[in-house]
Amino acid sequence: MGGVEDDEPASKRMKLSSEELRRLSNGSTIKEPVAGSSRDLMARPLQSEGGEEVVGSKGVIKKVEFVRIIAKALYSLGYIKSGAHLEEESGIPLHSSVVNVFMRQILEGNWDESVVTLRNIGLTDERTVKSASFLILEQKFFELLDEEKAMDALNTLRTEIAPLGVNDSRVRELSSYIVSPSYCSPTRSLKQDTVRARSRSKLLEELQKLLPATVMVPEGRLEHLVEQALVLQRDACMFHNSLDKEMSLYSDHQCGRDQIPSQALQNFAQKVPIMMLENCLEKMEFNVIS
Repeated sequence: MGGVEDDEPASKRMKLSSEELRRLSNGSTIKEPVAGSSRDLMARPLQSEGGEEVVGSKGVIKKVEFVRIIAKALYSLGYIKSGAHLEEESGIPLHSSVVNVFMRQILEGNWDESVVTLRNIGLTDERTVKSASFLILEQKFFELLDEEKAMDALNTLRTEIAPLGVNDSRVRELSSYIVSPSYCSPTRSLKQDTVRARSRSKLLEELQKLLPATVMVPEGRLEHLVEQALVLQRDACMFHNSLDKEMSLYSDHQCGRDQIPSQALQNFAQKVPIMMLENCLEKMEFNVIS
């Protein structure tokens, strides 16, 4: 997936906590389909022209991508065991081992190690690497300030963040936090670790948006595809009634002709000629007076 691939089962790879997996994404056994059924045809892996296994009757869905976004959806929905079982049974990991290490380093606050690991993921765009490094070091900067290590934070800003040449205006803004007392956090509390953990999780979400989808599957990707399919079906429906908002995943959406108004509520047939006559009389009267 854009870097080092992982062939080990999910149970043997390094694991994050359940809450972290639920939010960041990296069970039940999949039943065999009935032989000869249409479901069997849809689920059976096929071989595409490019040599990759595909699923679906049209042969356009890559099996590896399909399994990964399902696993991602399971983790996001909180079905941690099911997601791990899917990875193990399919032999298709959601993330490569190096990405799993990278995620763990972020959550544990190993900033220097995570920057090194970032370069081992296999990213080809140097701008993406620098932008991701900027986000990581920015989090390091804020946590040093939070620990009242102003000189270490200043050193990070000068020797690590500024040389990246990314977002100079943001660098100047960060420097103001060192001299401005407005940033100083309130009295440290027992919830400090919780707040920090949430902040690191948010950082991972931002990195996920920045890194290629082949490295980290985007959050809500499966939901996006399903919503997109439903919207396209609705827009293609000739008889769709805008007041009917219910759509089901169990079948393709199609409104019947009964959605179009077909029963007259009032008859204007007799009124129309009278109205036309009145308009003509008004025009004639206007012409005579003028």
